[in-house]
This record gives sequence, C-alpha cells and structure tokens, in this order.
Amino acid sequence: MLTLVTGTTGEVGRRFVPRLLAQAQPGEQVRVLVRDESKASRFAELGAQVAVGDLRDSETLGKALAGADAVVNIAASFRGVPDDEARAVNRDAALELGRAAVASGVRRFVQVSTNLVYGAGRGRPHTESDPFVPGGRMWGAYPESKAQAERGLLAMADLDVRVGRLSFVYGEGDPHLAQVMRWAGDWAATQRLQMVHHVDVAQGLLRLLYAPGADGRVYNIADDAPVTTVELHQLNGLEVPEDLHDRADDDPWHGIVSTGRIRRELGFRPLFPSVWTAVDAGGL
Repeated sequence: MLTLVTGTTGEVGRRFVPRLLAQAQPGEQVRVLVRDESKASRFAELGAQVAVGDLRDSETLGKALAGADAVVNIAASFRGVPDDEARAVNRDAALELGRAAVASGVRRFVQVSTNLVYGAGRGRPHTESDPFVPGGRMWGAYPESKAQAERGLLAMADLDVRVGRLSFVYGEGDPHLAQVMRWAGDWAATQRLQMVHHVDVAQGLLRLLYAPGADGRVYNIADDAPVTTVELHQLNGLEVPEDLHDRADDDPWHGIVSTGRIRRELGFRPLFPSVWTAVDAGGL
C-alpha cells in the first residue's frame, strides 16, 4: 500500500507523517507532496518518498499519484488568507485531487475537514448527520470551502472517501493554543472550545485510513472535555479580564461535537481526553 499525503509541512501534516511512517507495515510506503523539497528532508530521512510540486497543478498530481493506493488530504488554507485562496486550496484543489485520484486508480481517500462546517449550534453536540448551517462565529471561506469539498468528494463514483472533521488542534509545540487568544480575548467566560491533541488527530486519521467498510462515512475527531474561555486564559498564563463574566455567550453549543460514531465504529479513544491531561503529561 502506497499512501500519498498532502499538506505535510503544515502543523497537522508534519506531525502526522512521522506517525504514519512509524506504524507502516512491511511493504507499506508513504509519499509526501511538498512545494519546497528542502522542507521534506526530515520525511525522507524517515523513509518517505518525496514528490515536489503544487497541489493545484494537474501535472504534479499525476506524478504524485502514480502507483498510489490511498490519499490523505491534509492540505488547507485558512486564518488570514484571502477568501479566493481559501476556496482554491480547500475546495478546488481537493476536488481536483479527488478526480485525479480516480483517474490514477486510487480507491481510498481520507479528507481532513473541520468541525466549523456545522456553523451555528443545535442546543446539543453536533453529530455527523447534522446539515451544514452557514453563519455563526468564524464562518467564512474556510469552513464553507471545506464543506463544499466534502460534498464534492463524497459524490464521486469509484472513490472510497472518508472524512475526518477535526476540532481545534493543539499540542507538541503547535502555536494554535496561543493564537486562539486573538479571538478568545473577546469571548464570554463560559464560552467553550472543543479541542483535539495532535496525538489523537493522528490516531483518528490512521483509523479512517485503515478501517474496512468506512467508505462514505464522516467522523468527528475531538477530545472529551471542551475548555472554557477562563481556562484558555489560564493555559496561556494570562490574567483573566475582570469583565469576562459580564459577557454573554449567544451560542453555547457552537463547535461542540459528539465523538460517538468514531468511538463505536472505529474504536477511537482520545489518549489526551482533555487539555489538562496533556498539560500533566508535558504534551503542550
């Protein structure tokens, strides 16, 4: 089995690929797609094949997919990029990759998505069968384009697509936990953020990649204990603003998801069920 991984130099991809390589069985191979070959030296040292080129270039895709059996599409563009770029990478390039995979005879495709596709809360944790609801906090080109990519990929014939919707990713030196304070500084004290550690992102994606009979399925990948705005301040060593408790949380279920399906069907259990577990283990 040869697996092509995209988005390998991002925060998720560069932590996922070594774990994919570490658990590879004899005869299994990993190929990474990068725009800058110098950034793939670590992966090559670990045994990965390296394909160089842009995800949005059809000639690159043909070469990168040659002989591949599976794809894990982690590539994403978000937070601060123009909307057109977000759509070009998250939607257009993902769909072109899917079409190229079909043309190359690839049959298994893991699409990495986001829990932000749910949009507004439902008064309970989001489940995978919930429809997309545009609007709500942080709704824009990133979640919209990811939702459109999901729809398009799942509709492709002759392609075994599995979708993993990630909650807010953190851990292992990832700056996301500090960066979230750009927004959390204005949140209500009780507003919650559901998270998932890189260890469990990898666990979830590996389960999606290898599980038999998961074609056409969507899975939330998250930990068990969303953190409050107060806790986010504490985790970042920041003083809690005096007026934090006076602010209203107009959508307390925004971004909160159920992991019941991935637990039942794929046996997922977070190694870090809460960020505090990661703190105790030195996993930040």
